[in-house]
Amino acid sequence: MATPAVRTEHLIKRYGSLLALDGLDLTVPAGEVFGFLGPNGAGKSTTIRLLLGLARPTAGRAWIFDTDAGDVAAHRRLAYVPADVALWPQLTGAETLQLLAATGAGVDRAYRDELVDRFALDPSKPGRTYSTGNRQKVALVAAFATRAPLLVLDEPTSGLDPLMEREFRRAVAHARDRGQTVFLCSHQLAEVEAVCDRVAILRAGRLVDVAGVPELRRLHRTEVTARFTGPAPDLRGLAGVDILAEGPELLRLTLTGPPAPALRSLAAAEVTALTVREPSLEEIFLDYYGEADR
Repeated sequence: MATPAVRTEHLIKRYGSLLALDGLDLTVPAGEVFGFLGPNGAGKSTTIRLLLGLARPTAGRAWIFDTDAGDVAAHRRLAYVPADVALWPQLTGAETLQLLAATGAGVDRAYRDELVDRFALDPSKPGRTYSTGNRQKVALVAAFATRAPLLVLDEPTSGLDPLMEREFRRAVAHARDRGQTVFLCSHQLAEVEAVCDRVAILRAGRLVDVAGVPELRRLHRTEVTARFTGPAPDLRGLAGVDILAEGPELLRLTLTGPPAPALRSLAAAEVTALTVREPSLEEIFLDYYGEADR
């Protein structure tokens, strides 16, 4: 059996009286794109800090492949993109990429040049002149061009526009094809759905679930608020419809699955206003997993 890219065993981290991570047992097989999800404060950043050796566990252990995560040797087997990238202000983007290539696990220079073009990055500018999105691009180009077998990406598209997000997804798919493992921490459910093979869901420092992406799709739901001049239609009994509130001229519901049956019923009524909202991932997790903590 191949050595997992990431493994933790009863990983615990306390900051004073705060229990940030509560006995995390996690295995990420090599070669997977693995999503690491959860609401704010769930312990995702703490887990990443422990994997990077930036913090020491209170109890338990973590490994990068077969090396303890706290060992320097583990660092040579991964590349990391933080949520908020800081660059050396005097170095140009090209010089930064050269420096990162010299200190890492090697780099595919031809692919790096291709990524610079695809991410529309001007590498001639000094780091101090880059916007948030361009700093993010430098870090992503460096990570995706590396030969490191593990990429740890923490909210990697936070500063990117939709076109660059598409390039990010292409680069993740290419990393998988090259046999690299991608450990992706993200708040964007659509992004995780698009690129991940499996996901782990963390809540209050505990692992709630590890599931394939098809299972994750059950979290998708849309909140619909409709107002009427006449009576509200009766949507009870329709597949995927959950009524949240109803009154003489108001109907609020959540919708999962195909929307056509609900839309047909709404179209037959005298609708004066219709609001459709996608809940945040935070709200979804609170709805689906909050009961476990109560």
